[in-house]
Amino acid sequence: MSLAIPETPLIALDNVSITFGAHRVLADLTLAIPKGQTVAVVGESGCGKTVLLKLMIGLIKPTAGRILFDGRNLAELHDGELTRQRLRFGFLFQGAALFDSLTVYDNVAFGLREQRRLAESEIDRIVRGRLQEVGLPDDIDRKKPAELSGGMKKRVGLARALALDPEVMLYDEPTTGLDPIMSDVINELIVQTRHKHPVTSVVVTHDLKTVNKVADRVVMLYPLARLGPADAQILYDGPPAGCGAAPDPRVRQFVAGEARERLREAL
Repeated sequence: MSLAIPETPLIALDNVSITFGAHRVLADLTLAIPKGQTVAVVGESGCGKTVLLKLMIGLIKPTAGRILFDGRNLAELHDGELTRQRLRFGFLFQGAALFDSLTVYDNVAFGLREQRRLAESEIDRIVRGRLQEVGLPDDIDRKKPAELSGGMKKRVGLARALALDPEVMLYDEPTTGLDPIMSDVINELIVQTRHKHPVTSVVVTHDLKTVNKVADRVVMLYPLARLGPADAQILYDGPPAGCGAAPDPRVRQFVAGEARERLREAL
């Protein structure tokens, strides 16, 4: 039986499962995210974190259950309406996913031009404003992605997402591959984005510094292959400060970075 969601959150997963062939990734997941909240989704590799983001934006459909955005079931929307709903999201991909053949300026302007609603002068104002907002110098606009560092690419990706003034920001491993200083720069930008814009954010990450700096709430998933048939896939759902003292030892081990149980499994 589907679990009742007591209020109308901005994003809700109602008893969601997804299977690729014989491989089960998410099972019976129920999760409600209210407007304005920043949720960090953590867990071991292979537990379905990135799949969860793709479900939220309607890039893939659940095998069972419902994905609701602003009270509407994404699976029931026709293609045109689903596209309009996706425009309410910004997505910072793990590798920034910039168009290699376009300049930084044209990458940030891409979504605005595709909408065909604004004059080029207004697009120019928005592009330059967003590049400035993420701390990039004025002379970067004509560079190609190949000329940028990893951290700069992430910032350009964030500027491109923010150019469309999204209501929801989805971040897929925003600090992966970055040095500690640049990781903190990205974390600061996530915090600043929340302060400057009324966004709801979901951050998939392995980085506990990111969790502690940006999140209001932490949701920890666990790989289905390592759970019993009756076990819930969400091991923890609460404030970042509570993770280290969570009742479930698997949560505490994840926070502490302890591999003892996994080593025993491998022996």
